[in-house]
Amino acid sequence: MTGYRWIEGAGDILILCDHASNTVPDDIDLGIDPALLDKHIAIDIGAAPLAEALAAQLGAPAILAAVSRLVIDFNREPDAPGLIPHVSDGHAIPGNDAADRDARIARYFAPYHAQIARTVRARRPALIVVIHSFTPALENGLAEPRPWEAGILYNRDARAARIGVRLLREAGIVTGDNQPYSGRVLNATMNRHAEATGTPYLGIEIRNDLIRDAAGVERWREILAKLVTDVRDHLAQGPLAAT
Repeated sequence: MTGYRWIEGAGDILILCDHASNTVPDDIDLGIDPALLDKHIAIDIGAAPLAEALAAQLGAPAILAAVSRLVIDFNREPDAPGLIPHVSDGHAIPGNDAADRDARIARYFAPYHAQIARTVRARRPALIVVIHSFTPALENGLAEPRPWEAGILYNRDARAARIGVRLLREAGIVTGDNQPYSGRVLNATMNRHAEATGTPYLGIEIRNDLIRDAAGVERWREILAKLVTDVRDHLAQGPLAAT
């Protein structure tokens, strides 16, 4: 099993989904109740079908992670403590205590990021879009409930984010600006493949109760298809389009 799933497309937008899967390879035992694999700690609920639907509508290439974030978290730096989590939202992951970090990086993390890097070099996308989802409230009680319907995350490069936040709010969507958490703190995939290459990007978070079913995915497919094409077109018009 490789670290990613590839969807072919000829469009100029590249779609990524770091937490698309809750698959745990047969030779890895996380030591957890299997029911946890359906929770947000294992997978970004609704993110994969939304990314797939968006890619289909836009004719865009897409790269989706193929194993659970509990096996390895693709949206982390290779030396980050949370790359292979030992606890997630209050749940212990005891099977990771003796995990071979280098082996998991080589088997899953490195191929995923190598495919993204190859695609960015070859395609030079006008915009990279990464799809995540967030839980309305953490089980550990360490954060306030999250009222946003969507969030746009970014680090230093806010070109696309400024436009995206404005357009979503103008559409009446309760939108977090670097919420429910800050891209200045956690933005590893976009730091590596967008900020480091000068490629504009949208880090999009959708509250997962809004995309748990096919109707929710369809609604947000329509919203995001318009959003990302409008952001791409605004960027093509130059800096004044962001105001």
